Amino acid sequence: MDRAVIYARYSSDNQREESIDAQVRACREYCKRKDYFVTHIYKDEAKSGTKLAGRDA
Repeated sequence: MDRAVIYARYSSDNQREESIDAQVRACREYCKRKDYFVTHIYKDEAKSGTKLAGRDA
């Protein structure tokens, strides 16, 4: 079984935390279909994707 990690993020105040939950759910379903074992989930909430600085995950 191959391993995978999930990276979910949203970058603006217009998005809600549920959008990360939906991303993780969709990624988990995809991994299940492809027989991937999820080893870790990284989440960046309300962080810009344009720069690496300040992004925890």
